[in-house]
Amino acid sequence: MPSKKPEVIAVCLSEKKGVQKHEVPQIDLVFGHGIAGDAHAGNWHRQVSLLADESVDKMRALGWDLQPGAFAENILTRGIDLKTLPVGTMLEIGEALLCVSQIGKECHNNCAIKQATGKCVMPTEGIFAVVIRGGMIKAGNEIKIRNEK
Repeated sequence: MPSKKPEVIAVCLSEKKGVQKHEVPQIDLVFGHGIAGDAHAGNWHRQVSLLADESVDKMRALGWDLQPGAFAENILTRGIDLKTLPVGTMLEIGEALLCVSQIGKECHNNCAIKQATGKCVMPTEGIFAVVIRGGMIKAGNEIKIRNEK
């Protein structure tokens, strides 16, 4: 049986900074800006955040009931080891094209999950990207790795 192709499990956004992201039916990526309506969008290097559902499974194994957006990820994936992708990797998802701009990040001291469990997967396993080509992304979209813009 062939392995399942990498795909989007859920898409999430938050209208205000400092609040957990919530799942939405689709997100609209805007070139050079990020996700329309997301508080973290802007002209900077962390326009879109991605996290593998396999990473979230590590925290679920500790007894946490975690929904999409719990780690402030915009795109929750399955079937792709995001943390191993080098900066500069191109990801074609739905209509959009993203360029990986950063692997991991510093965790906020007030992260509720880190305070409760002593660890958080986003700092080491989450990635960030900038929007090279805008378009819609939704759950079920295949993720394709592209080497050229």
